[in-house]
Amino acid sequence: MAKHRTVFVCQGTGCASAGSQAIYEGLKADVEKLGLKNVRVDFTGCHGFCEQGPNVVIEPDGIFYTHVDVEDASEIVSSPLRDNKPVERLFYRDPATGQSIRLYSEISFYSKQQRIILRNCGHINPEKIDDYIARDGYKGLEKALLEMTPDAVLEEIKQSGLRGRGGAGFPTWRKWEFCRNAIGSQKYMICNADEGDPGAFMDRSILEADPHAVIEGLTIAGYAIGATEGYIYVRAEYPLAVTRFRIALRQAQEKKLLGKHILGSNFDFNIHIKEGAGAFVCGEETALIASIESRRGMPRPRPPFPAQSGLDGKPTIINNVKTLATVPVIISRGSQWFASLGTEKSKGTAVFALTGKIANSGLVEVPMGTPLSTIIYGIGGGIPRGKQLKAVQTGGPSGGCIPTQLIDLPVEYDSLAQVGSIMGSGGMVVLDDTTCMVEVARYFLSFTQDESCGKCTPCRLGTRQMLEILT
Repeated sequence: MAKHRTVFVCQGTGCASAGSQAIYEGLKADVEKLGLKNVRVDFTGCHGFCEQGPNVVIEPDGIFYTHVDVEDASEIVSSPLRDNKPVERLFYRDPATGQSIRLYSEISFYSKQQRIILRNCGHINPEKIDDYIARDGYKGLEKALLEMTPDAVLEEIKQSGLRGRGGAGFPTWRKWEFCRNAIGSQKYMICNADEGDPGAFMDRSILEADPHAVIEGLTIAGYAIGATEGYIYVRAEYPLAVTRFRIALRQAQEKKLLGKHILGSNFDFNIHIKEGAGAFVCGEETALIASIESRRGMPRPRPPFPAQSGLDGKPTIINNVKTLATVPVIISRGSQWFASLGTEKSKGTAVFALTGKIANSGLVEVPMGTPLSTIIYGIGGGIPRGKQLKAVQTGGPSGGCIPTQLIDLPVEYDSLAQVGSIMGSGGMVVLDDTTCMVEVARYFLSFTQDESCGKCTPCRLGTRQMLEILT
């Protein structure tokens, strides 16, 4: 009996911009023309290896093709799918050894990662809820609503040690507890997808590749804090992410996973989409809330914190995309499993957008505490064109540069803070020995100066003066 195969074409923003839609259509047409009944052509969101796109993966074999062009479609269909002869010229070539590697599980970019937040990215069609459910999707929500009280969910998140993945690293359970104990019958849950750091594209890719994980996490969080209304605040510059999230919302509603009496419980929850205009300052919680309320996106002094007085003056929790995507798997697999990953104070994994002067750029997920050298050389493939590492910039415009002598630094919240940088939302820009560090400082300062909302004098005038001095 012929082996059933699925050909997955990456349709994340990066691959789509390089023509993966035409490749997808070409593969479908050729499979149909040859009458291959045992072959299915489908698409996924971002597979993570953006440097090598457009990517095509053949499952269950695990064959990984890179830099695929529309002209390659017929050869992919006729050789490996009909005749079982892989197209070797499309295999990934290791930059250090020059070796061709056919299976993505054997490529160091993937084999040295541990994907939890990115668990479904590149493995499911983000526009098919049944694909998500087939990989234990909504099991966490089912367990939370039918087997646990809100307090039990809160305790599970506490025991897991999950900290906010948006940058500050505040304990997620403590934030939720503040809101749960706040006075008021109406409470709100907000997903912050206003990803504005230069070089960062983690949240966008998760929304494009695995939107149901965010919906499930947002709903579980709403149950834990006693909220019946949720929002996702997403940049309008992310049209594909918005489109796929809308599709996922509609599918979840149709399957009664959102709305009234979810899964037959007494819990009601609805999610609304708010598209932001791309102001960097709206990544800050109070500015984001102001934008949802149709006011100018400007921060306000705290306290009161949003957990006491947020959207429309009601208790509100704001969590990052990556934080919420982690919640379902913690609930379904248990807090002890999650707490066994990472370090004592930074549990779980961290997702980075690895960019800059690096051989393998893309989305990377590693356990907290992984040495920077493992990410740069083990996963990233080192510095191309014979150049030397000079520094690594983390944490976006508010972060800092880590020099090459600290290359073995463990990547987690506290160690980065000790050397003058931050984890941030997960941007990681690699700089080589041709990079001018003054220009790097000038660039990031020009960014913050452009994006300043102008509310306070030190930011409005101070950043301009600093920029003039550097320039």
